[in-house]
Amino acid sequence: MLNIKIEKTNTPKELPGVDNPLKFGTIFTDHMFIMNYETGKGWYDPRVVPYQPISLEPSAMVFHYGQEMFEGLKAYKTADGRTLLFRPIKNVERANKTNRRICIPEIPEEDFIQALKTVVKVDEAWIPTKEGTSLYIRPFVIATDPFLGVRPSNQYLFMIILSPVGAYYPEGLNPVKIWIEDEYVRAVKGGIGEAKTGGNYVASLRSQVKAHEEGYSQVLWLDGVDRKYIEEVGAMNIFFKIDGRIVTPELNGSILPGVTRDSVIGLCNEWGIPLEERKISIDEIYDAYQKGTLEEVFGTGTAAVISPVGQLRWEQNIMQVQDGSIGPISQKLYDTITGIQLGKIKDTHNWTVEV
Repeated sequence: MLNIKIEKTNTPKELPGVDNPLKFGTIFTDHMFIMNYETGKGWYDPRVVPYQPISLEPSAMVFHYGQEMFEGLKAYKTADGRTLLFRPIKNVERANKTNRRICIPEIPEEDFIQALKTVVKVDEAWIPTKEGTSLYIRPFVIATDPFLGVRPSNQYLFMIILSPVGAYYPEGLNPVKIWIEDEYVRAVKGGIGEAKTGGNYVASLRSQVKAHEEGYSQVLWLDGVDRKYIEEVGAMNIFFKIDGRIVTPELNGSILPGVTRDSVIGLCNEWGIPLEERKISIDEIYDAYQKGTLEEVFGTGTAAVISPVGQLRWEQNIMQVQDGSIGPISQKLYDTITGIQLGKIKDTHNWTVEV
């Protein structure tokens, strides 16, 4: 067990008002968690300190070689006053999978969970309670060795910051518009597409800017080899309901294994809804649309939970999904997952962890 030192701030910030609209990722709480690593010494000096800038050498390796990992999960306040984390062990497992891929030392699972619980407990008052809000948790590791040369760093910082948030997309639970990218690619099998690291996201920015300019919320990526198989959306995994069956791209080494994705698959299997994890081409999607069998499209992710998709654009083809409203499966999944997260629905899967 970590011996975590806690230093409380002397200048606490004003908490956001209940009716204050929380724009995603713009407000940060009073405290953060930090732990250091050094080769030969391991992880050491775990502490919670006031939220503050950090000081790094200009030669810190994270700036030059991009060796960094990040995760995202949420804390929720239940009606009876409990604080719940949703499936944090899955985030820890994925974090360490990313760490292994990019040569960052793994963080013991029990230490990671203890760090999460401790910093959330310190800033528990920041957890918003208005419908659709939560406390977003961002753990990350950066390489801090002051060295110019391509090798794994000998020093790292593991940090956790917290942010009270509302809906990730301005549309909230209303269907979003998705641009299908056919020029650039995000990742290929054998690369770092299945790792949660910044390089995956910076690769998507050019296409996301283009999509936003055309009025679309996010980019849906095709595979980097054949340029025809569906992979994932920039901030979400993707699901299609075609003629009564749910289809989602199989994990292939270039798709992030989403925690919410895994939860959706588990619920659909439990409910007896036919679900397939397999390769699915954009031609198959367009063919289903033309036949009238493309019944629902939705994304899944920690930030948005369930995000229904109302329109897909592929080349010059516009595919309008449903009638501009959320579909019944998307709604049921959203209600169930958020109900478990908020303690409104009995957690029969042991997905929630109390702080």
